[in-house]
Amino acid sequence: TAGQTAKADERVRIWVLTAGPNVPSAFHVVGGQFDTVFREGAYELRPGNRERGGAQVLDLAPASGGFVELTLPEPGNYPFVTHVMTDAERGAHGILRVR
Repeated sequence: TAGQTAKADERVRIWVLTAGPNVPSAFHVVGGQFDTVFREGAYELRPGNRERGGAQVLDLAPASGGFVELTLPEPGNYPFVTHVMTDAERGAHGILRVR
């Protein structure tokens, strides 16, 4: 939601949908690492599962969705993008503000 700001060390959940109709997406928060990845109804990564590590991208096929969670330890502005850079140039990007 526009105008909301996360707090440092606060868990943030971000829902992502690849609306399609035929182009996949790869959601990424620059400077962040996801400790939770949920894609199409199933967890792929959960906090505390050190064997699996963390993820830097949520890649989604067209018309699919999921969410990621992360904690950002430092205040600042963290850009997020889709790695379909032509879409990012068309406006598919933003800033996650952390205070």
